[in-house]
Amino acid sequence: MKTSSDLDSEKRQAALKATEFVHDGMIVGLGTGTTSKHLIIALGERVRAGLKIHAVPTSHDTAALARHSGIPLIESDNAWMIDLAIDGADQVDPAFNLVKGGGGALLKEKIVAAAAKQFIVMVDHTKLVPALGGSFPLPIEVVPFGWGSTARHIETASGGKAVLRQRDGNVFQTEAGHVILDLHMPNIDDPAALEIELNQIPGIVETGLFIGRTSILIVGNGRRADVTHARGS
Repeated sequence: MKTSSDLDSEKRQAALKATEFVHDGMIVGLGTGTTSKHLIIALGERVRAGLKIHAVPTSHDTAALARHSGIPLIESDNAWMIDLAIDGADQVDPAFNLVKGGGGALLKEKIVAAAAKQFIVMVDHTKLVPALGGSFPLPIEVVPFGWGSTARHIETASGGKAVLRQRDGNVFQTEAGHVILDLHMPNIDDPAALEIELNQIPGIVETGLFIGRTSILIVGNGRRADVTHARGS
C-alpha cells in the first residue's frame, strides 16, 4: 500500500513533467493545491535559471508562493491571454472530466482554465476514477444569502445531500466571500447534464465540475509520469 509520502512523490513527479510544457514568453495560469505547490517551486527554479514567463495565480496562497519563488505575476483584473493553465484535480474520469474545489479555489481555477489556450491537469494515480462523484463530494460555490434554500434546490436536482463546508469549526468562505456546499451523491453518470442543471439554480456561482476542458493529463504513478492528450487537443 502506498503511503502519503509515496503519493506526494507522484504529485511532484507529475508537476515536474508539467513544467516541460512551459516555455519562454508564456503567460501561465497557476493552480491551487498540493500538486500545484510542487509546480510553482519547480517553475521558480527555472525562472531563476533564466526562464521568462508571467503567471496568473488562482488563490492568495498560490500568489504568495509564486512571488516567493520569483515568478512575476499579472494583475488579476487584466484581460489575460493565457497560453497554458496548469492545475491539479480531486477526481478525473476516463473522459478527462474533473471534480475540483477541494481546496476551495474552484471559481478562480475555472476562470483561469477557461481563459487558457491549453489546460494541463496533473494528478497522482489515486485521482483516476471510473466515474465522478461517489467517494468524493462535488464542491459547489454559492452566495451566502439563502444558501439553505439553494441547498434544497441542489438536492432536488441531484438526488444528493448538500452539506455546508466548515473549517476549524467555522463556515468556510471563499476568497470571493461565498460559501461552499459539498454535494454528496452516487456516481455522476452524466456530468455534463448535471453541470447544466445545477447552473440553472439561482444562488449557485460555480460548480466544481470541469467538463471537456482538459487538454493534457499527466499522472504520476511512482515509476514515471504518464502524459495523455485529450481527443481533439
